[in-house]
Amino acid sequence: MVMVMGNAGNLDAAIEQLLNAEKHARLAGDVAATRNAVTEILRLCFEARAWKTLNDQIVLLSKRRGQLKQAVTAMVQQAMQYIDETPHLETRIELIKTLNSVSAGKIYVEIERARLIKKLAKIKEEQGLVAEAADLMQEIAVETFGAMAKTEKIAFILEQVRLCLDCEDYVRAQILSRKISTRVFDADASKEKKKPKEGDNVVEEAPADIPSLLELKQIYYELMIRYYSHKNDYLEICRCYKAIYEIPSVKENPAKWIPILRKICWYLVLSPHDPMQSSLLNSTLEDKNLSEISNFKLLLKQLVTMEVIQWTTLWDAYKDEFENENNFGKKLGEKAAEDLRERVVEHNILVISKYYARITLKRLAELLCLSSQEAEKHLSDMVVSKALVAKIDRPMGIACFQTAKDSNDILNSWAANLERLLDLVEKSCHQIHKETMVHKAALKV
Repeated sequence: MVMVMGNAGNLDAAIEQLLNAEKHARLAGDVAATRNAVTEILRLCFEARAWKTLNDQIVLLSKRRGQLKQAVTAMVQQAMQYIDETPHLETRIELIKTLNSVSAGKIYVEIERARLIKKLAKIKEEQGLVAEAADLMQEIAVETFGAMAKTEKIAFILEQVRLCLDCEDYVRAQILSRKISTRVFDADASKEKKKPKEGDNVVEEAPADIPSLLELKQIYYELMIRYYSHKNDYLEICRCYKAIYEIPSVKENPAKWIPILRKICWYLVLSPHDPMQSSLLNSTLEDKNLSEISNFKLLLKQLVTMEVIQWTTLWDAYKDEFENENNFGKKLGEKAAEDLRERVVEHNILVISKYYARITLKRLAELLCLSSQEAEKHLSDMVVSKALVAKIDRPMGIACFQTAKDSNDILNSWAANLERLLDLVEKSCHQIHKETMVHKAALKV
């Protein structure tokens, strides 16, 4: 096949000659010759800076009867290299849209189409059309792409989640985030890649601009923190920060882990009391790095100590720290301050329930530094949430923390007490009998 060079005269004549060569090669089933002809046409258009002709030729070549898959793939891949060389934004968008329409519905160029959509979405976002960018990105379901690299898939889904969060579409953001299993971040990247078996899909290498798996892990948890901050789910925010804290690059740098550990402490304190919160609280207290921020260690110790916390003293000590703390540029806010006070009240009620079987509401309110109505409300809320068992006798003004026992349980406890009593009597009789025998033996001697 005679290849026509770009400087051979008229561009249209050169393209026409190459189109004829492409037709003969395509009908003959010559993959290499067809691919060369197609890429040469695109190269001539690019060197002549004939962008409209380039778009027209891409569409024309893709629609030719019996066009080979390899030729379309080579054409799309080569044209994608020209996107950044376009002189104007309009020309760039037009070329991306042309390539997108050509690759639509073709499974052998699905990865290229995903990358094109990502480029177009970035342009839309830079123009301030965030909603349009989000809609574009949601058209692509990369989790079904077998040949795409794992890191590129995760990066694409995370970009979808980020755009949904920017649009405040929290429901769709949650749905998209569930496509990523957190176990994938714990995979050992040092293990050698298995050689693909015959018949398996060949997984492409991720582009150079795709972050590493550990960097993607940090991006994922930062996006989830944004999502959970919208819901004020403090425990989940704490767990996300805990996951970021465990990343080696963060844990080795005090400038990174100290602010994160501070946030872990604050969100632990703000989280309602439950088994997961208690487990995280104890594991955080065992962390040796916590000694670097001793005031936060004292704060957590107050929560695990069965003593009543004075709210005014605590707030005076930590008010400045609390107000200076921020989460992605946003202050914790008044809502978090109210929740902090509520957590302190809940802790105090739990402590009181350990020490008192029955207590008057007046005394309870004094210990909690609240009015009787507020104390009763907080106690009722905790009973409803099943954080503790209590009954309030409102006419008498007494709160009872003892659980009502079933008649069978009472009889069983009596039977157990009687059994222990009889065992004790039997042992005592045995000891008395033994002592008597020893004394009798001593008298005979």
